[in-house]
Amino acid sequence: ARARARIANAASFPLINPSVGSNDFETPTNAGIGAQLEELGLDDETYAAFGIVLPEAIGLTTYSLGGTFAYEADFWGRNRNAARAAGAQRLASEADLKAARIGVLAQTVGTYLAIADLRRQRSLADESVRILQELERQQTSRYDRGLVDARALYAARRNLRNAEAELPPIEAALADAEGRLWVLLGGYRDDLADILPDALAPGPALEAVPAGVPADLLVQRPDVSAARQRMEASRHMVGARRAELLPSLSLSGTIGLQGTDTGEWFDPDQWFQNLTVNLLAPAFQGTRLQSNLALAEAQLDEAAAAYGRAVVTAVNEVEAALTGWDGSRRRHALIASLAEEARTEAALQERRYVAGVADYANYLAASQTLVSASSALATAERDLGLARLALHRALGGAWTATE
Repeated sequence: ARARARIANAASFPLINPSVGSNDFETPTNAGIGAQLEELGLDDETYAAFGIVLPEAIGLTTYSLGGTFAYEADFWGRNRNAARAAGAQRLASEADLKAARIGVLAQTVGTYLAIADLRRQRSLADESVRILQELERQQTSRYDRGLVDARALYAARRNLRNAEAELPPIEAALADAEGRLWVLLGGYRDDLADILPDALAPGPALEAVPAGVPADLLVQRPDVSAARQRMEASRHMVGARRAELLPSLSLSGTIGLQGTDTGEWFDPDQWFQNLTVNLLAPAFQGTRLQSNLALAEAQLDEAAAAYGRAVVTAVNEVEAALTGWDGSRRRHALIASLAEEARTEAALQERRYVAGVADYANYLAASQTLVSASSALATAERDLGLARLALHRALGGAWTATE
């Protein structure tokens, strides 16, 4: 796109080609001008009478130093509009590149959030299995002593097997997410644990979104910017096609120095020039120019419709992202409250067990409830991060809160 823009801009400047040449001319004496002299009666005998002896051939070597130039006066703005159209297309291509970068960045951040969540889920699943194993041992002991029936024992074993069955899918999902992150980072990375340790796990993004996000933030969306620039390019192309219907004025020529010796190149008397001015007006081209103009106008209408569609899509996506972000925040707050209650209950059961007023099974059950609540909270934090990421992507970047 940059190269096409430079090519289009070059049409606005004169075309200058310097040249250095040598012309070696040789022709038989009885050909060319010699033959014409013979027709006038000047033959060898005539020359001999004056003591003139003509050679068999006439030769001449000339050297030239000069250049050719050409320039088209852009009275109607054809070249100017074409250059502006190419510039707008370049900006549209740059916006497309930015959109691709934002897409890759969003995928990378989303994968990072997924990895962090899956690592926490794996850790919580291991803790859940440990607690349920202890509960299963407790129920087995109580069953052997006749304190509980078989249903309680089987329920404890069933819960343990369900918890153990959750580990393989988590491991598989974690391996898949790490593989996707390797691809996004540019290849296989065996040092992922070093560049993404558990200590770098993201925290919940709870910052509030400024009320009434201004509509001009949509302009920074690369897809909206690209659509607008393509509409501008189409508008300029309409101007260029209209200018093709009008006469064009061009100037071309050759200037320089010429002589039989290179030492004469700097002699002003050896200066030569050839200038040509052309005024061309389109007369009959089989409606080609009119069809080009009609096509450009149709492309402008199409680009304008695409721009309007991009703006409407952007507004809808931002509104949906804002709604999703608000819902994720409220859901996270509720689950965080439940997790805090589960944490308080687990601490209470631990104190009661240490004090000897509650049995170990109640403490383990409260610990299992805390693990389940922590797992739900981890998922809510991941969803909150993804909702914030979706909002940033919908806006095409970040925003700055105003006073």
